[in-house]
Amino acid sequence: MPELKSQTNPTARALTEAQRRAVHELLRVSPVADELGRRFAMAGKELHLVGGSVRDALLGRLGDDLDFTTDARPEETLRIIEGWAEAVWTTGQEFGTIGLARRGLRIEVTTFRADAYDRVSRNPIVRYGDKLIDDLRRRDFAVNAMAVSVPGHEFTDPYGGLTDLAERVLRTPGAPEESFADDPLRMLRAARFVSQLGFGVAPDVRAAMVAMAGDLSRITAERIRDEFVKLMCGADPVAGLRLLVDTGLGEQFLPELIGLKLEIDEHAQHKDVYEHTLIVVRNAIGHEREGADFTLRMAALMHDVGKPATKAVGPDGGVSFHHHEIVGARLTKQRMKALKFPKDVISDVAELVALHLRFYGYGRGEWTDSAVRRYVTDAGPLLSRLHSLTRSDVTTRNRRKAAQLAADYDALEERIARIAAEEDLARVRPDLDGNAIMELLGVPAGPIVGRAWRYLKDLRLERGPLEHDEAIAELMTWAQAEGITTPGSR
Repeated sequence: MPELKSQTNPTARALTEAQRRAVHELLRVSPVADELGRRFAMAGKELHLVGGSVRDALLGRLGDDLDFTTDARPEETLRIIEGWAEAVWTTGQEFGTIGLARRGLRIEVTTFRADAYDRVSRNPIVRYGDKLIDDLRRRDFAVNAMAVSVPGHEFTDPYGGLTDLAERVLRTPGAPEESFADDPLRMLRAARFVSQLGFGVAPDVRAAMVAMAGDLSRITAERIRDEFVKLMCGADPVAGLRLLVDTGLGEQFLPELIGLKLEIDEHAQHKDVYEHTLIVVRNAIGHEREGADFTLRMAALMHDVGKPATKAVGPDGGVSFHHHEIVGARLTKQRMKALKFPKDVISDVAELVALHLRFYGYGRGEWTDSAVRRYVTDAGPLLSRLHSLTRSDVTTRNRRKAAQLAADYDALEERIARIAAEEDLARVRPDLDGNAIMELLGVPAGPIVGRAWRYLKDLRLERGPLEHDEAIAELMTWAQAEGITTPGSR
């Protein structure tokens, strides 16, 4: 077993439990890492596993993506790995990073950095460093400012990252105000690590986040979006979201979430919308089918954002939010578009927000088979997520009411399954296709065919599958009512 040597204080020389986990994790990758380290050593260069890779090794969660740092310049790194790397990519070379693959591991080697920041532009001025300590000083948090040399396995921890890791707290290597002024995105990254790792933030870090939240405006929407997605897909996104709200960071790019907190009802006429939303997000995680589902989690977060704009108080003091799902879907589109999300992701999340109330009323026995067909058809490929979102939205403390809603939705899913088995609901189409419509009506492709197709689809949803002759008769009746001359009527 390789020994993890310490370059910190004498009390750290004995392996801690965290260090033992790190050794165990590093054993898995050390054949490749040490081999690579020896190549750099032969060239007279240093190589260190660094940052998140060391942190994750200490936490027992090291993956197959490894980050290294070196005093070699990018062109020297390319020469050192030539003939050894199974694949090489140089997309990050201008920033000092060379990527490579070896035995199933994805490796990035970055030259020591001593970046300068003008604190106005959004990106640092890349400047190479000559010392490991300078590279570690510029990193975001102490838990990410540790390194392990290869092949020597010397552990370097100048800012107490190992202690912070044990205490599960985020501190910056220097003053947090200096760190966040250099790169305000680090404040959002703190919230992301709270979500992903279950850490807290040190009091001075939190205070700096509150004071400097407005500096996030210097950061591009794309960078904010990417950090936010990682936060939402973490193990505990609710903790990260609370930190965003409490520090004011959320106001900078997701003001709708803050708006929900303002909807607390002092007269207790309706539930606390903000707290309800966070519970729904947590519930949604429990209903995920395969891994972290950003689309579902985001829909859970945004499902009630239309409430502040639709809140109304009736003569009896009752509170209502009519059509908040429609308003919420529109607000969701606007916010996600501003954050530069892909169009398909925006569409899916907004559609789930728009549909999240459709289920209510089913338990009163008002739904026909036609209504069930429309529910399934409108949801389309989002149906399983809509099931999850609807179930997650039940946060009542009334156990009897919660049990009844769960039973009602169980009955709806069973009914969907029964009708789907009979009618193949996943592919509901009119009983006559476009070619048949054109032939029967004697019309070319165009608006008339589209209108006839939609009419027959609505009929299919309303009545279920029709016999072929019955579908033809319905088409002809529709055409006559629309004043369309058919071949048989000429």
